[in-house]
Formats: sequence, C-alpha cells, structure tokens
Amino acid sequence: MKNLSVELRQYLLVTANYWAFTLTDGALRMLVVLYFNQLGYSPFEIAMLFIFYEVFGVITNLVGGWLGARIGLNRIMNIGLGIQIIALSMLLVPNPMLSVLWVMVAQALSGVAKDLNKMSAKSAVKGLVPQDAPNKLFKWVAILTGSKNALKGMGFFLGGFLLTLFGFKTAVLVLASALSLVWLVSLVMLRDAARLSESKPKLIEIFAKTRSINYLSAARLFLFAARDVWFVVALPVYMAVTLEWEHASIGGFFAVWIMVYGAIQSVAPKLIHVPRTNDTSNAKVVAPAIQWVAGLAVVTAALSLGFSFGWVTPPLLVLGLFVFGAVFAVNSSLHSFMIVSLASADNTSMDVGFYYMANAMGRLVGTVLSGLLYQYYGLEACLYAATVFLIITFGLSQQLSDT
Repeated sequence: MKNLSVELRQYLLVTANYWAFTLTDGALRMLVVLYFNQLGYSPFEIAMLFIFYEVFGVITNLVGGWLGARIGLNRIMNIGLGIQIIALSMLLVPNPMLSVLWVMVAQALSGVAKDLNKMSAKSAVKGLVPQDAPNKLFKWVAILTGSKNALKGMGFFLGGFLLTLFGFKTAVLVLASALSLVWLVSLVMLRDAARLSESKPKLIEIFAKTRSINYLSAARLFLFAARDVWFVVALPVYMAVTLEWEHASIGGFFAVWIMVYGAIQSVAPKLIHVPRTNDTSNAKVVAPAIQWVAGLAVVTAALSLGFSFGWVTPPLLVLGLFVFGAVFAVNSSLHSFMIVSLASADNTSMDVGFYYMANAMGRLVGTVLSGLLYQYYGLEACLYAATVFLIITFGLSQQLSDT
C-alpha cells in the first residue's frame, strides 16, 4: 500500500469499505425475505418490511449529501457502518420481540446506513480523478459499482447459505460480528478524511439542481423501479413457492445473477467510449444511454409477452433474467458515470446524494409494487410493470439530449 499513489490508496480503502458493507447488506436482505416467507408472511407483508428501508434511503441521500459536504465523506462512511451494526443487532432480540414493526425499524436503520455508505463512496471518487480524464473517471466508477454488485451477489448467497446452515439468529450474529471488525479497522484507516469542498452549503441547496441532473435523476428513478418491481420480493417468493427451490438455491441464483451483473458493470467502459471532454450531457454520451435503455425495454417486453403466452419455461425465465441483468448493468454503469461527471466539483456529494435519492425512490416504488402486484396478479404483472417503467426511462433519457 505504501508504494501506491495517495489517490489509488484512498480509492482502494474506500472500495474495501464499500465491499464489506455491501456483503452484509445483501446477506441481510436475503435473510429477511426467506426467513419471513418461511414464517408464512405474504409477499406484500414481506415487501412492507422494506418500506422504511427505502423511505429512509430517500431522506438519507438528500441529507447525507449535505452532511458529506460539511463534515467529510469518510466520516459519513464510518457512521454508515456503525448504524448497520446497530440494525443487525436489533434482529438478535428474542423471537417474541421480532415483530413486523421492529423489523421495519431495523430495516430503516439499515437503509440509512446503506445510502450513507454508497453516497460517500461514489462521491469520493470524483475528488480522486483529474477533471480532464473522463474515461478514467468512467473506469473507476464502473469498477467501484461493478465490484460492489458482485459482492452484493455473494451476500445474497451468503444470506441463503447461513440461513440454511445456522438459522436466522446465528446468521445475523455472524454478520454483525464481521462488520464490527471492519468498522474498527475503518475508524483507524479513514479517520483523517479531507472534505471535497471547503464551502458550507445550506440545507435548502440540496434541491437546487441543474436540468441535466434533474432529468438524469428521474431516469434513474424509473430504471431502478423497473428492476425492483420483480427483483425484490416477487422473484424470490416465486422461486420458493411456485418453483419450490431450496433457500440455498435461491440465494445461489441471486448471487450468480448479481455477480454477473457486477462484472458487466465493471467492463462497461470497454463497451462505451466517452468523448474526451467534461461535457457528458452532449449527444455523443446521451445516445448510448438512449440506445441501451431501449434495448432493455425490448428485452423486458419480450420476456413479459413470453410469460403471458406460456412460452417461458423456468429455464427460459432464468436465461431471460440474466439477459435483462446484462443489459441493465450497462445502463446502470453509464448512469453512475454521468452523475459523478456532471456533479458540481464544489458540492459533489450533494448532487450525487440528490441523484441517489431518486434511485432510492425508484427502489421504494419497485419494492411496494413487487409485493402488491405479485400477491394479486403474479410475476407476469411485475414484468409488465417493469416494461412500462423502462419506456418512461427511455423518454426521460431522450430529454437529456436537449440539456
């Protein structure tokens, strides 16, 4: 580490912190879905367990970006890790106390922790890359995002595996203990974080965004709603109830799906070349965003129609979801680069926080509809909803050409 540049060393530390958090967050998500499905909760009730997770994610991204600009991003990362440990510890109470409301509150804290960690990690990269190196910025953002999702996939598998092997309480204890160790190391290694900005922005400034950031944020909202409307509750419950898969198998599927998704995110810069300019709002960069989301809408529509006409067998469904994940990964990686590049150099965390607020809002919409639509209409309805959201994303992406 001592032989590396300061920028690369900081990048690796931020990434390692992000990795550790993501592994436990993915495992916790899978643990909660499978365990409460095992207890007999309906899909909609399971979705409700994550409502506070997503709602507080929306609030956290707005306020967290402002705090990051004022007190430093690395402090925000460490605060996020500490809150996640508290959230995990709350699930270790005796079973009579493990009510829906209690789990919702624990998930609320987890949502706060997740978005503090993500916002600070993505914002920190902006300050580590020269402003005249957009391709390098795209590469670093893509690696950070892709590797994070690969670890999230491993977390899904870990959650299903630990639940099968040890049961719910012991699994949570293992996660809390491991993350506590990471947190202690992080407190030492990231304690002297520098701020990205010396300015003291007012809280009201979190809403003062450029037209480009507004449209990109709106597109992100519907993009992630399109994923989570089938991904969060509907698909794991469908696999457990309809396909009768074991918990470890479900965790394994989501692990592989997310890892493939993350790997493709990491190599997205090799698929899309950005111009050598800081102006990422011009047609040369917006055009790929439009093309890739159009392709994703076509894939989802084909999957929905195939499901309706009975052409999609379980193996074809799995294959179709992997195709969806691959195309979605490129869209997500491109969007992540664009927001970091478009963000103000003085208040990067505030612009990125606003953008990920929209991301969290999309997850919130997708999560609620995932449980509601699946419970009353099945997985097919979830896929149709995803198609509609992607068509809206396509329209919003086209507006970026005029910004």
